[in-house]
Amino acid sequence: MTRASRALIAAALIGFATTGGQALGADLARGVERGKASWYGAAHHGRRTANGETFDRKALTAAHRSLPFGTRLKVTNERTGRSVVVRVNDRGPFGGGRVIDISQSAALVIGLSGVGEVVLTRL
Repeated sequence: MTRASRALIAAALIGFATTGGQALGADLARGVERGKASWYGAAHHGRRTANGETFDRKALTAAHRSLPFGTRLKVTNERTGRSVVVRVNDRGPFGGGRVIDISQSAALVIGLSGVGEVVLTRL
């Protein structure tokens, strides 16, 4: 095994360990991702999203770091068991260890206040 191969394997193992045992991207390949979610509303209402749309806090939309715009996701609140289908139209979240930010209306549907644990299922 070459030095470069060992370095690549070490980097992958470190990434695996720092993501709670889930390799980055592996969950998305299966269509499922788990993690923290939060919501955004009035402060962003009317502003442009990353795909050029105007953000509407009443629409069922979401911000995700890497999924293509237009991707539909079922977001399930692990605490309440309630789900909502959202469409990715923005980029983020970029802090707080979150995997997704959903619109205010989507958060109300699933009973999310503040930050909560969710399961994302790609549709």
